[in-house]
Amino acid sequence: MRKLYFLVPGTGDKFACGGLWAELKTLHLVKQVCHAEVVTYRQKEKDTLFLDDLLQKNLDDVIFVISWGFDVPKLARKLAAYNVVYHAHSTGYGFNLPASIPIITVSRNTMGYWGQYAPNSLIYYLPNQISDEFQNLHLERDIDVLVQARKSSYYLLQQLIPALKKQCNVVVVDSYVEDLARLFNCAKVYLYDSAEYWATQGVSEGFGLQPMEAMACGCQVFSSINGGLSDYLDPGFNCYKIAGYAQDYDIKRILKVIGTSAAVTLPESFFAEYRTENILKRLQTILEDINEFFNCKKHLSSNIQDLTTTRIVQLRIQRVLNKLKNKF
Repeated sequence: MRKLYFLVPGTGDKFACGGLWAELKTLHLVKQVCHAEVVTYRQKEKDTLFLDDLLQKNLDDVIFVISWGFDVPKLARKLAAYNVVYHAHSTGYGFNLPASIPIITVSRNTMGYWGQYAPNSLIYYLPNQISDEFQNLHLERDIDVLVQARKSSYYLLQQLIPALKKQCNVVVVDSYVEDLARLFNCAKVYLYDSAEYWATQGVSEGFGLQPMEAMACGCQVFSSINGGLSDYLDPGFNCYKIAGYAQDYDIKRILKVIGTSAAVTLPESFFAEYRTENILKRLQTILEDINEFFNCKKHLSSNIQDLTTTRIVQLRIQRVLNKLKNKF
C-alpha cells in the first residue's frame, strides 16, 4: 500500500479543535494498517514534515489526505498532480471536487451529500471511532444534568439551563476535561444542542461524537438531530429530541428522566460499528480499493460527464423539450 500523508495546517494550540483531534485519531488507526505520517502546510513544526518540502520529490507511492474544509479547494489544486483523498467531516463548504479525488466520509449524512454533489467520485464510509474507555462503569450518578458549553445553543445556555438549575444539579463544562468518560459516567442526563452553532458556521455537524460517547457511558441524551447526529440518534428509542416546542415541555421531560434514575442500556452491538475492530476492518478494505484506483488512474482518462450546474440546466431543458415533443 502507498504511504498516507495526513495534511493539517498545524498541530499546535493555534489549530486545536475537534477536527484536528479527529484527524490525528484517524492517523493513529491508519498506522495499524499501513505507513502514515502527519504533514503540516501552514506552520512549520519541529520533527514534523512540511508540505512544500515534500513536493520536490517523486510521490507516486504516497497518498495525501486532505480534510480541513476551508483549505480543501486550494490544496486540491496544489496537489492536482498527485494522489489525493478527501476525508470529509462537515458538509456545506460549497466547493466541488474532481472525480480523481476519492472521498472518505465520517457519516452516512455526509456520504449522502457527496453522493449527490460528486456522483462520479469514489465515495466510502468510515465512521469516527468511539474509544474503548467510553463505557458504562456503573458509578453513582450524582450529576443530574451535564452540558458542554461549546457548540451549545443560546436557548440551552440562556434559557433551559438557568431554569433547570432551580430544580436539579446541573454541571456546565466550559474547559478541557481530562477524563470525559468518567464525567459521563457520573451524569444522569447529557444535553447537546448544536444545530444553531453549525447554522451560524454555515456548515454541518460532521459526526457529533459527544452524544454517542455519553450514550456509551449510560447517559440519557437530549440532543438536536442535525447533520451527522441523524446517523445514530433515534428519538423515542435511544435518545430524546432537545428544544421540543416549549421550554416547559423540555423541563418536564428532563425531570421525568432524572426521576427514573435509569441509565441507558443499549447493547454493545449498537456501538460495534464505531469501535476500533470494525474501523480497522473498513480501513483495510477502503485503502486497498483506493490504492487499486490510483494504480489504474495512471492509464485512464475520465470520460463521464460531471453533474455541473450547466449540465443540470441542459438536462432540465432537454426534459422539457422531450415533454413538448411527446405532446405534439
